[in-house]
Amino acid sequence: MEFNTYTLPNGIRCIHKQVRSAVVHCALTINTGSRDELPGEEGMAHLVEHTIFKGTERRKAWQVNCRLENMGGELNAFTTKEETVIHTTTLRSDYAKAVELIADIVFRSTFPEQEIEKEKQVIFDEINLYKDSPTERIYDEFEDMVFAGSSLGHNILGSKATLRKLHSEDIRRFITRTYTTDQMVFSVIGNVSTNAFEQSVMKFFGDIPASVRDFKRHTAPGLAPFDKCIGRNTHQVHCIMGGRAYDMKDDCKRLPLLLFINTLGGPSANSLLNVLLREKNALSYGVEASYTPFTDSGIASIYFSCEKENEERCRILIRRQLDELISSNLSPRRMSVAKKQFLGQLAISAESNENYMFGAAKSFLVFGAVDSFPAIKEKISAVSADDIRTAATEIFSDMSVLTYR
Repeated sequence: MEFNTYTLPNGIRCIHKQVRSAVVHCALTINTGSRDELPGEEGMAHLVEHTIFKGTERRKAWQVNCRLENMGGELNAFTTKEETVIHTTTLRSDYAKAVELIADIVFRSTFPEQEIEKEKQVIFDEINLYKDSPTERIYDEFEDMVFAGSSLGHNILGSKATLRKLHSEDIRRFITRTYTTDQMVFSVIGNVSTNAFEQSVMKFFGDIPASVRDFKRHTAPGLAPFDKCIGRNTHQVHCIMGGRAYDMKDDCKRLPLLLFINTLGGPSANSLLNVLLREKNALSYGVEASYTPFTDSGIASIYFSCEKENEERCRILIRRQLDELISSNLSPRRMSVAKKQFLGQLAISAESNENYMFGAAKSFLVFGAVDSFPAIKEKISAVSADDIRTAATEIFSDMSVLTYR
């Protein structure tokens, strides 16, 4: 393993990699996201992420914000469907200050009611911004339909109506239920020795009482494919198609699907759909394919936007491309390119120590291990053309569709 690992007596797992760098990245990854909200709590995980910065037993909100920023460092956080991540970037000399600050805001926040009400207004503005962006909103609505009947479906921001009803006692109750020490990984990448790393996590996290999660996530029930159109009065048509996909623990199918999605509509300009819709036919500026695996499910989709009169032609071309990929295996040359391209993108992404840390922490949280690049390369090399064709067939033969017009 490329990371040193260390588990505190309270169950918080820690991973560390020493690299030559002037800066140090730290993050506390908590296995709590919007899917862990109870009915009536929609938006709670994201609200917590915002309000942990609003004062602790030791600091006022302005002191939290200035602690690292005054020294040129950064403190930030984000929420997903399954995780909340609080992270810092500082100079090496300020590393200990970053660890102490993360521990302070996560475990000693006071959630003043006045600050919560102010922060709700900020989130309301974020919700309005999101509603004005059909390219983002359509993904959330599609997931809500694909995972109907499950907390995995609803969007991370929640609604204004629900958020208005949430107060400091609700936040504390949510944290007590979900922010348990057995569901946390603290990660560090930077020029910090193993000894300094272990001393710092013991000093700042070691006295946190142990706690264990007492609930399990429920897998979303299945549903029949749908084809739905919603009037949004947009200048363009926005369309997304796809459905349920493999969970992150299903390596045998997840990796072939990742390769397929990357070849079909990944970030490279030579992806099949970009060449087909944009380069050859000039029908769409924005077309992409994506795959998001969760711990017990996943979602794969194809998105495009275009002029309204071009919608049907785009759909036909995409379906034709999918049928071609489903009916026959990728050629040996295309397979070689797909694997080299994916591994190259992965290696370039890993050059960002911060991104590498986020991915490693997530892997350690779910699997208790972090694959080295050679191990990943070996797994990708073992994927066959039959594996990719099977994944494409299972996921994209019968798709759900959501359209904004």
